[in-house]
Formats: sequence, structure tokens, C-alpha cells
Amino acid sequence: METNQHVLDQLVTYIRDNTTHLADSELRVPVSNFIDDDHAARERALMRTKPLVVAHHSELPDAGGFITRDVLGSPLLIVRQRDGSVHTSLNVCRHRGGRVEQAESGKKRAFTCQYHGWTYDRDGSLTHIPYSQFFEPLDRLCHGLFAVHTEERHGFIWVTLEPGENPISVADFLGAEVESRLSQFNYENSLLVLDKEFTLPVNWKLVVDGAVDSLHPKFLHPTGVGRLIATNTCVVDDLGLHMQSFTPRVKLETKVQAGEENIEGFYRHVGSAVFLFPNVNAAITPDHVEFWTTWPSLTTAGECTIRIRFLADPDTYDERMAERLRRSWEILEEAATKEDWPMEETIQTNSLAVADSTYLYGRNEAAPQHLHRVLDAELAAQAATAGAGR
Repeated sequence: METNQHVLDQLVTYIRDNTTHLADSELRVPVSNFIDDDHAARERALMRTKPLVVAHHSELPDAGGFITRDVLGSPLLIVRQRDGSVHTSLNVCRHRGGRVEQAESGKKRAFTCQYHGWTYDRDGSLTHIPYSQFFEPLDRLCHGLFAVHTEERHGFIWVTLEPGENPISVADFLGAEVESRLSQFNYENSLLVLDKEFTLPVNWKLVVDGAVDSLHPKFLHPTGVGRLIATNTCVVDDLGLHMQSFTPRVKLETKVQAGEENIEGFYRHVGSAVFLFPNVNAAITPDHVEFWTTWPSLTTAGECTIRIRFLADPDTYDERMAERLRRSWEILEEAATKEDWPMEETIQTNSLAVADSTYLYGRNEAAPQHLHRVLDAELAAQAATAGAGR
């Protein structure tokens, strides 16, 4: 692909010149952005207006298959329909507010609230009210479960919790360039081969920062990832709200320094991470995609939940690849749980001691800068819109 060759050429130049992609300027981010609960609430409110990845297609393989999920304070009931589409409802009974479906997943023809027996079809429509003769005449069409804007694209289920009057499609939200880049991997048919969840006492942005930071590998991971991924060499493609970064593997750095000219196999020599605003990082490897979603806590700025999924192409997945993915998870788990996340916990704790200060993102940290620049702009636009509506 033309983009890959351009990136490879640029990385080779950076390695030879001992430099990297440079942002237009340094960026200072207020420490309060990581610890202030009011700021965190504004971020969550913004997230609710954007398409968010909440599930992988394989979690809903058949009609009637469902999952329940709490997303930014909204309890969701996500159901595969008879025609293959996906419908999402708020998992809140229209009678007295009980949670209609208690199970995390399963398969059903209908959903009945255990409190008073009100029953709903897979599409959320109200089908049965016990003792209905004791209610005043009630239009069942107006008392189905509240629907949530939902779209299935690139093998994922996306919801927009507060879409406004004119919901944006996922394709328009991503843009043509991101759509093209995502098409390079078989997301639509991808296998979910690993699914892990972690809750950390860390602001969600620190986790996103760490996932795209090319300045730390040899320092924080000297015996692990730092031996595989080069430090302080990166190409950053600004894709509007979104971004893709490319970092050379040490093997590419070694070949370039040895004077090799013809380097084949892009992803054998280059690591890449696609950031999808606001909270997705998809790390692309030769065998699979490591797909992260990072969610802020509802109660404090200093906590988040991370979901890590490994996705594989069914056309190439076999026992040998399964073993390679097992080893990849061991490397990632070691780096994340023993090095990255403990460091981020110290940053979160230290932030309380320097609450009125700022953190500095250098020009060579263009990838971590991206989230903060875009998020600040989106929050400012949201505030301006709210002010105009008063």
C-alpha cells in the first residue's frame, strides 16, 4: 500500500538522521485535567455524543443473542435481530425502572422484567403487561424500551448515547481515510481470541497516552518491549479527530544502521497504533490486532476501566498463530501490569501534589499530544454550543 511505503521511507530517514516526527510546538496540559472530577464529567458528557465501540460482532452470533453492558452510566441491552441487524435499548423497564435483563449474555426470544413481569420483544417493543386491566388505557407502542442509536461497522457494535437530532454515521465519524485504513484488516469477520478487562486507579487519558508514547520503551521496558520497539522514532498521521502512529521495530533500526536498502514486510518491521477518538487504540501487528477501549470512571477522575481484545483473521488463524498470540499476550501483560500501569499510578498519585501545575509534552511527543489537542477543541466546541443554547 502506498501509505505503508511512504511511512517506511520516512522512518528510514528518521533513523538515519536520528530524529522523529515533530509537532508544531510543545504542549502543556493542566494537571487538573487528570484529577478534577468536574472536568472528568465534561469529558464523559462529550463521549456520550460520539459513536463508541461497545462490543465485537462475535458476541452476538445469532438472532436473539444478547449482551448487557453499562456504558458511561447507561445500562444497555444489545440484541441481534431476526434480520441480522443489532438493536440496543436502555435496560430500564418502562413500568418502574427495574433492570429488564440481569444476565451478562445469552439468547432469548423476549425479555421479561423480574419485578412486575412487563415483557419486551428483541427490538424493545412492549408485548405484555400483567394485570393490564388495572392500568388506564396505555399505548404499548409508546412504552417500549428506550432505543439507543446503534450501528454495526468494521466488525464492532457502536452506540451513540446522545446523538442529537441528526446522528452521525460511523463512516462519516471516522472519515474516508480512516475507513480506508481500517479496511486493511478483516475486522468484519475477525475472531475474538482474547478478551481481558482491568480497572485501574488512573485517569483514562494516562492510559491512552502510554499506548501511543514512543519516547519510553527503552527506559520503562529495558528488558522487554524496549528490546523490540525503537525509542523516540515515530511517524504520526493526523486524521482529524483520529490518528495513526508508526514506530520502527528494533530490527528495522538495526537493518537501516547496517546500510540495508531493500526492506520487505511492513508490519514485521513497523509497529502501528490507530487511535479512534475518543477512547480506542488498535495496535496492528503481523498476526493480529490488539484492540483497546479505555473508559473513564463515573465517580472519580482517578479511575478507569480498560478492555483489551486480541483479534485475528480467520483466514490465517491456526495453532501456530494461536501460540504466537499467547506469547504476545505474555509480553503485553508483563509490560502493562508490571511497568506501564504502575508508572501511570504514580503519575496519578503525584498529580494531587502538583495540582496547579502542568505536564509537558515535547515536540517529539506528537502522538500523545494528539488526544489532548483534539479533546480540548471538542470540549471547547461543546461549551460554546451549550452557551449558545442558553
